[in-house]
Amino acid sequence: MTDSFEALSLDSALLRALEHEGYTRPTEIQSLAIPHALEGKDVLAIAPTGTGKTAAFTLPILQRLAKGQHGGIRALVLAPTRELALQVEEALRAYGRNFKLRSGVVMGGVGEQPQIQMLKRGVDILVATPGRLLDLMQQGHVKLEKVQVLVLDEADRMLDMGFIHDVRRICTKVPTQRQTLFFSATMPKDVAELANTLCKDPARVDVDPTPIGRPNIEQKVMFVEQRKKQELLTQILKDDPTAMVLVFTRTKHRADRVVKKLNQDKIRAGAIHSNKTQGARQRALADFANGRVRVLVATDIAARGIDVDGITHVINFDLSDEPENHVHRIGRTARAGASGIAISFCDREELKKLAAIEKAADTAMMTDDDHEFHVGSSVTAYREQITQKVKSNKSKGGWPKPRRKRAKRSRSSMRMA
Repeated sequence: MTDSFEALSLDSALLRALEHEGYTRPTEIQSLAIPHALEGKDVLAIAPTGTGKTAAFTLPILQRLAKGQHGGIRALVLAPTRELALQVEEALRAYGRNFKLRSGVVMGGVGEQPQIQMLKRGVDILVATPGRLLDLMQQGHVKLEKVQVLVLDEADRMLDMGFIHDVRRICTKVPTQRQTLFFSATMPKDVAELANTLCKDPARVDVDPTPIGRPNIEQKVMFVEQRKKQELLTQILKDDPTAMVLVFTRTKHRADRVVKKLNQDKIRAGAIHSNKTQGARQRALADFANGRVRVLVATDIAARGIDVDGITHVINFDLSDEPENHVHRIGRTARAGASGIAISFCDREELKKLAAIEKAADTAMMTDDDHEFHVGSSVTAYREQITQKVKSNKSKGGWPKPRRKRAKRSRSSMRMA
């Protein structure tokens, strides 16, 4: 690893922009990926959220395109969620402040006409969610024959959300002679197969994919009955009134109920999930980032789309159905070397989910029973039975990986991403 951005051979204009943003040292993924990308190689990078991978691909893109001729979309970044797409475009604007490069976003959830007008004016770098991009391509508003760099950001999430066919269709419209930067938090078989079809002799970069094991995240589990979780959450928030907290629930309706109750308890909170309009989602994120609310309640759609500095706590009100989602949830805190706290609420019905999460991380969470809602010895004993089963099966070669639930989505619903 290098200890300075200067050592990465970045343009002085980029170095000034990084200094303006307050960045002094590259992260591990930036140190490893940027040199390969600047050389024009394809890059296959496996890195968890919160490690600085957005800069790992945006900086090389900006440096490359600044030296070329303007005209047409020369770089395309595909992102799975609206929030992530907006985050990437914001980074492009910040890092490219000293270049005369134009970037734009196309995504669902908002009107097409402003995006069509933006495309008519012309952009050098387009950030897009697959559904809306394909719609605009079919209408003749997007041409990709001049793309020099293709980026897939959070590729595993893209596949989980059912975008695999759209991604493949989009990639057939991009020139074969291009640079491909492929970033994913995990590398299951289907993601690896996609990478093999898109990348040519890529430089592979791996960063520890399990934030659960990072020492700068203090992680613990609290055993509590489902009906008492709201009271426990309120107690935690009142005990630490300075905390900036991201709360994850399993459903959209529960997220709304949690927010309603928190506001009744005089704790400023907002919600973000797929039932919210894009404007409402952006306002909720802005209120959270600016401190107008100190608690943001979200579903897993936001797990990889929230990049807000200063999140001190992630609280899993409900455990995730998938261990991989748990990794991305807690990766919202302790970002870029900071420290953070991740708390998971667990009732009896969620013990098997807890065991799957701990098995994936190959470590057990610390139990915090120092609260008035602790369920007692019965759940603790049941947890021990499950833990022993995990260990027993591991000694026999391990449990099969949990099935990756991938609901079939209608074409209309896919367009809304």
